[in-house]
Amino acid sequence: MSGIFDVSKEIILITGASQGLGRQFARVLAAHGAAVALAARQTDKLKSLQDEITGKGGRAVAVQMDVTDTASIGQAFDAAEAALGPISVLINNAGIAVEKLAVDQTEADWDSVIGANLKGAYFAATEIARRMIARKQEGNIVNIASVLGFGVTKFVSPYTISKAGIVQATKALALELAGNRIRVNAIAPGYIDTDMNHKFWETPAGEKLAKRIPQRRVGHETDLDGAILLLASQASRYMTGSTVTVDGGFLLN
Repeated sequence: MSGIFDVSKEIILITGASQGLGRQFARVLAAHGAAVALAARQTDKLKSLQDEITGKGGRAVAVQMDVTDTASIGQAFDAAEAALGPISVLINNAGIAVEKLAVDQTEADWDSVIGANLKGAYFAATEIARRMIARKQEGNIVNIASVLGFGVTKFVSPYTISKAGIVQATKALALELAGNRIRVNAIAPGYIDTDMNHKFWETPAGEKLAKRIPQRRVGHETDLDGAILLLASQASRYMTGSTVTVDGGFLLN
């Protein structure tokens, strides 16, 4: 793809690439010419995605990464860079939620959600930033936040807290890394239909929630394609510390 949205020279690592949004990000970025490193704790699903991308003429490698383990983060970057070259863009996508009322959330629940969503994103970002600074390389970090980083709902309080933290981490890291020519931005998706939640949108509760969205529909994974291409490419070269909301107007309602 030519022009300012071109990512054909980028080497992009996507965390949480085994399913959902991470899988779609990898597909669209690879389809537009980027070499992609696919990172997740379980590599079996990554291998099938790697084969899918390489079968279409793209460049991809699967690497094991547990974002809650800083040693694993470093090892995954080592493996990805050995296979593809220096990572130029990090997509911090890995994340989980535990659905319980706040009074029922355990310390283990809190640690698992904050560890995967906030700690993992922060230390993946700082790990790649150190590498970029050491080689005096211009770089780019894209964090995946959520509309629930701005608003809240019941049953997922650690998740909403973690995503609010991602919004602030994006600003803090952007400020500190701008002098090193490293940009840090975020996407805040609204309610998106994925494999994990598809059945919910067919229930009365799901249909009721969808009607609250001003566009009167749930988002599709491909609705984020434009935003990821914007932030992963030089089209966003004068953006840093920004969070792009893609939610069908949900936060307006």
